[in-house]
Amino acid sequence: MVTATTRVTGTTLVIGATGTTGSRTAAQLAAAGHRVKAASRNATPVPGAEPVRFDWYDPATHAAALDGADRVYLIPPLGDSDPAAVMLPFLRQARAAGVHRAVLLSSSAIPEGGPAVGTVHQALPDLFEQWAVLRPSWFMQNFTGTHMHAVSIREDGIISTATGTGRVGFVDAEDIAAVAVHALTDEQAPNTDLVLTGPEALGYDDIATTITEVTGRPVAHHPLSYEQMRDRLMALMPLEFASILAGMDRAIAEGAEDRVTDTVQRLTGRPARTFRALLERQ
Repeated sequence: MVTATTRVTGTTLVIGATGTTGSRTAAQLAAAGHRVKAASRNATPVPGAEPVRFDWYDPATHAAALDGADRVYLIPPLGDSDPAAVMLPFLRQARAAGVHRAVLLSSSAIPEGGPAVGTVHQALPDLFEQWAVLRPSWFMQNFTGTHMHAVSIREDGIISTATGTGRVGFVDAEDIAAVAVHALTDEQAPNTDLVLTGPEALGYDDIATTITEVTGRPVAHHPLSYEQMRDRLMALMPLEFASILAGMDRAIAEGAEDRVTDTVQRLTGRPARTFRALLERQ
């Protein structure tokens, strides 16, 4: 059941408006007639939105980004193992500036009060009366965009993980954005955290098989140990964050992400999209 009718009122500041979920959230909000301020480091133009410069690490950009906004979609700073250090001062500033609703992108792997963005999740209800934390499973777009998995698929026909035979309820970023739009604009905010998955839990072997079947190009899953995965990630990011991500792979191997939820259906009124459907529309 869809929660409530959306209202064309207020202005939403979308942080990370050029990213995987931010771009889709800004586009869906604009398409529905909502006013959007699209925030990115370079104030990149976004159709239907007002571009605005924003950098988590440059507080001088924060006031102008918040000006006129009454709700905000929050993408944490990428690769930061302690995002609360910059996010919490900004959120206090946002509340003082008139923002009354905040929707935070977190992860199904990070509980309230957990590492990294889990600290911001824990603080959000005390900062805003209207709020939601989106905790999506792994993105289906990890296999089609600029993620390291997508690159290795294109270049080598291989997906390398430390997930073993563990399964994940991979979710389409379009569905994450659709839930974000409802959480931002419905009459009543969810005021809870929402675990978002696709309609089925798939292992990385299943992912490789589906890509092979749909594209006709052979793709294989190459299993790594936790240490091998951590070292591979260290070429792209600091040790602490590489260790967190490799640990998430290990948790998948132990069954932590082997689940599906009906959140997309409940919030949007339509079923979550399948991975095969995503590939077929590429």
